[in-house]
Amino acid sequence: MTDHGASSFTLSAQHLSRAYNGIFAVHDVTLQLRQGEILGLLGPNSAGKSTTMHMLTGNLAPNSGKIEICGIDLLDNPESAKAHLGYLPEIPPLYMDMTVDEFLVFVAQLHRIDKKIIVQAVEHCKKKCGLTERGNQLIGTLSKGLQQRVGIAQAVIHEPDVIILDEPTVGLDPNQIREMRQLIRTLGLSSSIILSTHILSEVESLCDRVLIMNKGHIVFDQTLAQLQEKGRDLETVFTELTQI
Repeated sequence: MTDHGASSFTLSAQHLSRAYNGIFAVHDVTLQLRQGEILGLLGPNSAGKSTTMHMLTGNLAPNSGKIEICGIDLLDNPESAKAHLGYLPEIPPLYMDMTVDEFLVFVAQLHRIDKKIIVQAVEHCKKKCGLTERGNQLIGTLSKGLQQRVGIAQAVIHEPDVIILDEPTVGLDPNQIREMRQLIRTLGLSSSIILSTHILSEVESLCDRVLIMNKGHIVFDQTLAQLQEKGRDLETVFTELTQI
């Protein structure tokens, strides 16, 4: 893998560890995300993916280690660092009794987007996420697929450099999954993305590079191109590394 230098990293996490009652959920994890890269984060249940993502998004403090978002220390300057970060948790943080427009205006205010451009930001975000015609609809009346789009919209309305998506296609039907994957590809043109998923085919179709976690450690870190060059498929590698 070519090293483009630290300046090209939009996210850098060094030696992250987090323990619960003396048992490590994540131990000495180091990862980096490059500009314009879509990184797939894979692992079996209890591998440490969720804990890692909670630390990367500033929702959980590591016991040790350092996280930088666009060169800003997340622990020392959380507000400045999070301005460059968008996050879609597995359960989208939606208010079902709000319309799409009301919710996105609310989120824009939370992100301290200039009042003069909030309407413009909301319209741009809706267009990007395929919600242009849905502004006046109550979120609670939307399909699961459209609610996921609103979830992504709240994560990207401030045009972050880094987007972290946790299981964005869970519970969607095949048509909705295809539409969601296309949306993620589009977002990847302007932002770096970490995609956490259990679906190997999703990583193969969307991601430039894949990390596999098992028992709190990163056990695999390669580009998909490197994997293909070696004539290996992701499913075989995943099975070999996570059945130990």
